Amino acid sequence: MAKLKADAPVIHDGCAVTESQLGRFVEIGQGSRVANSVVGDYSYCDRFCDIANAEVGKFSNIASFVRIGATDHPLDRASLHHFMYRSDDYWDDAERDAAWFAKRAARRAVIGHDTWIGHNAQVKPEVTIGHGAVVASGAVVTRDVAPYTIVGGVTAQVIRRRLPAEVAERMMALAWWDWDHAAIRAALSDFRALNAEAFMEKYA
Repeated sequence: MAKLKADAPVIHDGCAVTESQLGRFVEIGQGSRVANSVVGDYSYCDRFCDIANAEVGKFSNIASFVRIGATDHPLDRASLHHFMYRSDDYWDDAERDAAWFAKRAARRAVIGHDTWIGHNAQVKPEVTIGHGAVVASGAVVTRDVAPYTIVGGVTAQVIRRRLPAEVAERMMALAWWDWDHAAIRAALSDFRALNAEAFMEKYA
């Protein structure tokens, strides 16, 4: 793993990062694409991820081969093919369908703070993954996921709560992900040693 820095993200070989904002201590894994997205502080994605039109919170853990905000094809037209909107790739006298691209870019996927998106999972456009939630490997998420909830399957369904509702609410109120770098370092031993309930008792 690379040494992470506050002043510049670590972007591994073969990545394409376009029209995106990357926060402090961010790492983008080999071969990944990040387009028209915001990736919050301390978040990372592993190898060969595809993140488009997304808002990724802080401390998000995104495993390899994850796809977030996959772009759509038009289902209500005579054809699905991109010759309709990437028309300039096919004809010198045709323009791109700017309205279609703008519509796709506006359909944002939102990934909350301290989330874990498992290997080869997909999160569709306009879906929100709540703070502290977990998406199991291989899941296809088509609906919002409540905070501190674990989902899995195709299409994704609730497996169980990660934390009891009252603990989850207190954790979101604490919002430790907004602490500064030094405060997180000072609490590191407690992050390691204490379960969520005991952590709340000490810091909330």
